[in-house]
Amino acid sequence: MGMTKSFSTGDVDRAWYVVDMDGLPLGRAAVRIATILRGKHKPQYTPHADVGDFVIAVNAGKAALSGNKATRGMVRWHTGYPGHLKERTIGEMMEAKPEFMIRKAVKGMLPKGPLGRSMLRKLKVYAGAEHPHEAQKPESLDISQKAK
Repeated sequence: MGMTKSFSTGDVDRAWYVVDMDGLPLGRAAVRIATILRGKHKPQYTPHADVGDFVIAVNAGKAALSGNKATRGMVRWHTGYPGHLKERTIGEMMEAKPEFMIRKAVKGMLPKGPLGRSMLRKLKVYAGAEHPHEAQKPESLDISQKAK
């Protein structure tokens, strides 16, 4: 019987993928992105190591929101001052900071703690169609409504 090989963070070859968020539902795209950042799409997946690939999300400002989330969904944060709980609708936040909203959606789907933070560092988000990572020769990744 062979032993199962456990991979460490340094043992993996990392690929780069580009995801065009134009018209994609925010949450469904975030699930696929989190899966790739975590490495669960690879046979080398190891729960305690960061074996995932890099993801470049472009056109973040054009991601879609289904239902009434744009007007009814709220994003809340506290400034640290007494009584200063701020809130904005998800639609307003997507207008103002689309990169933040994509990152926030993916972050919630990754493990908490140092491992999750190292995975999140492999996500590069851009509001427009341009990105400065051509040198990495990223592959285009189609994540339109496929069940995987």
